Amino acid sequence: MDKISVVVSCYNEQEALPLFYEEITKIAKQLKQAEFEFIFVNDGSKDNTLSIIKELSKKDERVKYISFSRNFGKESAMYAGLKRATGDYISIMDADLQDPPKLLIEMYETLKQKEYDCVATRRVTRKGEPPIRSFFARMFYKLINKISKTEIVDGARDFRLMTKQMVEAILSMEEYNRFSKGIFGWVGFNTKWLEYENVERVAGETKWSFWKLFKYSIDGILAFSTAPLVISTIMGILFCFVAFLLIIFVVVKTLIYGDPVSGWPSTICIILFVGGIQLFCIGIIGQYLSKTYLEVKKRPIYIVKETEEDLKKD
Repeated sequence: MDKISVVVSCYNEQEALPLFYEEITKIAKQLKQAEFEFIFVNDGSKDNTLSIIKELSKKDERVKYISFSRNFGKESAMYAGLKRATGDYISIMDADLQDPPKLLIEMYETLKQKEYDCVATRRVTRKGEPPIRSFFARMFYKLINKISKTEIVDGARDFRLMTKQMVEAILSMEEYNRFSKGIFGWVGFNTKWLEYENVERVAGETKWSFWKLFKYSIDGILAFSTAPLVISTIMGILFCFVAFLLIIFVVVKTLIYGDPVSGWPSTICIILFVGGIQLFCIGIIGQYLSKTYLEVKKRPIYIVKETEEDLKKD
């Protein structure tokens, strides 16, 4: 009998967890040809999320959990869950039911045909999202697909079902600065996409503010493209060329008219503009340098405080 591992990252999901567990266990009953394990990763929640997970683990032996020592982020939680999973097929889901559990049935049946290594989901609508957030999300996907060799599908969710082989390939990438949407595409493997309309959270509030999403998008661009460095180099060459032409212009004008002082306000504007461009390019280099700094320190991606094994000892 096949085994399906469902990895669920949780951060302050006390309202949604009971509802998610109810729905996912219904799907497990329908898929009688496979056994399940549910791996909940408590990412430093400050509410009763861990207590609820512990109660679920006590009454259902299929429920396993990992609790971090603090909040390390969703990327770390997904990595920890994938590392802990023992199933033949591994799924990543959110606890807020924005990832419809019923799609797992179609995903499993598709993978059983051996034509695909992964069945992933993408939203075809962004109903319920603020318009400005949806606009910038679409612009991000357009931008990163133009400057990166790794394809990242617009509207792609982390919700997917993968073979063990693909998961092992993902786990082999032990980088500290993780951008899973890019990693899923970079490792390759045949992927089938399931489209569905956006589903709003069943309970609780989103943990992703506009600022957090913006920083996450920057991480994605830096992780899978060196185009910003190329752009800064081209801008540097371009402004050197423009400066050379301006020098010739000033010298020629001075020789002809003998007035080297005129144009002082425009000169100041040019200096400020060029200075801004220089700071922008230095900022780009600084971002890549900071990512390199974090990688070379070799800090762990996450730290585990307790698991269900510790619960059994009590």
